[in-house]
Amino acid sequence: MDYMIPLIIFAIASSVSPGPNNVMVMTSGVNFGIKKSLPLLFGICMGFTLMLLLVGLGIGQLFELLPELHLVIKCLGTLYLLYLAWKITKSNSLSSSEIQAVPFTFINGALFQWVNAKAWVVATGAIAAFTVIGADFYMQNLVLAATFLIISLPCVGTWLVFGTILRKLLSTQKHQVVFNYFMSILLVLAVAPVVLEITTQLSH
Repeated sequence: MDYMIPLIIFAIASSVSPGPNNVMVMTSGVNFGIKKSLPLLFGICMGFTLMLLLVGLGIGQLFELLPELHLVIKCLGTLYLLYLAWKITKSNSLSSSEIQAVPFTFINGALFQWVNAKAWVVATGAIAAFTVIGADFYMQNLVLAATFLIISLPCVGTWLVFGTILRKLLSTQKHQVVFNYFMSILLVLAVAPVVLEITTQLSH
């Protein structure tokens, strides 16, 4: 590929910038620490890598042929995102003598990519900008996906580390509950543009 340096810069900027993935990882770090949050981190990074590959191999074209399918997935994804936001409000809301809420899993992180509006924008934008139709198109997609996998792990992981630092600062249960509600609201705001787009499509 002729654009490796721009691709790396793009991958770093898109992976480390604020978004639903990083909100989820930081929230998990606050509530459960690094070790229990690693499955979520790996699920997000590997799930997005798989998403890049599948979009590059034709899922995007399938949605162009069947816009109804895209709308259905978008609606289901929005409901799933709101469900995750609700689960965040329940994280670590029990006293230490009770069973703690379960952290998000590898599967949660991987599936979340398909409902994450930012992930779709990054995936389609990266494929459009850094691949060229030709004999080595599939290899270009593999290089693109591998680059994002390598870069996203430390970039998204930074938010996890930041969350564990906050964990030490949020010393009381009350502070953690307030933090969880704040992060839940951020996720709801992140899905608001998708809800607006769905409403517009259904009204036509």
